[in-house]
Amino acid sequence: MSDHDHWETATPRRRAWHRVVIAGVVIGALVLFAWPATHRWLNPPPAPREVTARGDLAADEQNTIAIFESVSPSVVNITTTARVRDFWTRRVNEVPRGTGSGFVWDDQGHVVTNWHVVAGASRALVGLDSGRTFEAVLVGASPAHDLAVLKINVPIDAPPPVPVGSSADLKVGQKVFAIGNPFGLDHTLTTGVISALDRTIPGENGPDIEGLVQTDAAINPGNSGGPLIDSAGRLIGINTAIYSPSGASAGIGFAVPVDVVNRVVPRLVADGRFVRPVIGISGDDEVAARLLEEAGVEGVAILGITPGSPAERLGLRPAMRAPDGRAVLGDVIQAIDGKPVRSLSELTTILESHQAGDTVVLTLWRDGELLPAEVVLGAPAG
Repeated sequence: MSDHDHWETATPRRRAWHRVVIAGVVIGALVLFAWPATHRWLNPPPAPREVTARGDLAADEQNTIAIFESVSPSVVNITTTARVRDFWTRRVNEVPRGTGSGFVWDDQGHVVTNWHVVAGASRALVGLDSGRTFEAVLVGASPAHDLAVLKINVPIDAPPPVPVGSSADLKVGQKVFAIGNPFGLDHTLTTGVISALDRTIPGENGPDIEGLVQTDAAINPGNSGGPLIDSAGRLIGINTAIYSPSGASAGIGFAVPVDVVNRVVPRLVADGRFVRPVIGISGDDEVAARLLEEAGVEGVAILGITPGSPAERLGLRPAMRAPDGRAVLGDVIQAIDGKPVRSLSELTTILESHQAGDTVVLTLWRDGELLPAEVVLGAPAG
């Protein structure tokens, strides 16, 4: 067979094979491109799952929501600035200083916050829940209570005042709600319980702040000045400080009790300052505890007398040290105007309901006898 004959016989076979290959490629391409549509037809996309009915919210949840919706419009965001002089140009510039919280006190535009929120500021802006912002003026402050009152002029649709409750009957374990602006995140709600009562913490560049409410509701920087609310939607304190090694909430927060707020704020509104009347004594509950226990006496033991004070003029006697080195108990104040006092904080609370110049009657324990003594309250030195 010649080469020509071989070519003639092989060509039809090759042509058939080429047709098979081409057909395979075409079929493969059709399958490749048609597969998505076929897959979708054979396996339709999954539909959203059926929503399970929620049912009614629990009564406790409904109450929490109602409290937030009722109180939050009265909570404000406070932004402060300070004046700083440029060293080189000698120009004075306004720079951001910090943020805090506050709440509407009355229908006259007064806003209550912490003193440390506005201390050292040259300007304060108050932001409402509605998004409106107003420049505030400082009406008065009491650093001893870490309280300050600002005033804003809201021409229309002013938020309502927060309902005021009582802190004298608070119980450890009852539920509380904190509303504020932690880290600038406005109108944040946190919940917790009252963890302890009558706490004392160091004041910021000032005297200790006494009689505070302790709570485990999350309080962070920016919450200061915001309200602490009870389960009836009433103000029971002002969030003022946290205990935190890290600077963030560690589950220990403190609030100025509302009974103190309700005594101090009206004075700040009327006079711009709060003057705590004094008798002119000094004491220490822990130091005096042993002396009182040995004598079987309750009350506030007088450990020192301020020169020129009402206590000195009245002739009150402080504890003394005997020649043998023993401490000898002096006068003990057991009541003021018939109201028993068992600690310095109770004595301070009663005095704060009076003003300098008022006359009160002390019930004194002296050498085993009870003596009444009238004293005219004085103003603190300076």
